[in-house]
Amino acid sequence: MRSFVLLVFASFIFYLLLTAGSGDIFLWSMPELMVGFVFSLAVGVLSRKFVSWKFSNRALNPLRWVAFALYLVGPFLFHMTKANLDVAYRVITGKINPGIVKIKPDLKTGLATTVLANSITLTPGTLTVDVTDKNELLVHWINVTDKKPKPEQVYGSMGKWIKWVME
Repeated sequence: MRSFVLLVFASFIFYLLLTAGSGDIFLWSMPELMVGFVFSLAVGVLSRKFVSWKFSNRALNPLRWVAFALYLVGPFLFHMTKANLDVAYRVITGKINPGIVKIKPDLKTGLATTVLANSITLTPGTLTVDVTDKNELLVHWINVTDKKPKPEQVYGSMGKWIKWVME
């Protein structure tokens, strides 16, 4: 039931964002709101078995949102800038040694692992290729210096920040 309600709510919000500014009740017309709600119900009914919204209530904590925003503005932006400069240096000099490495981050939740995998992928010079069943990350790295690197060699301090914010 929870998945159904969240799916209907998310679908309705998405519909409202797509049709904003086309009506006379705030930003929408009454028929438009009714049609959007009916379509959102249909989306909820048809896809509730395919979408799983399992997450802890900790993810809904607004303080975690603030901490995540601080992570994005602070350490993530720093590592992204550093990686951009490193990739530019490697492109200019041709000093690259690409390869795929396996790392095991010290994260317990799937949400934290997902955020770390996305942070690695967004950072230039690295790409998360796969997440194994054991929460190990396979990462394509532009400059492999060690076949079995420590996680900090690949993603710096981002793992510690994500652990603090997400777990």
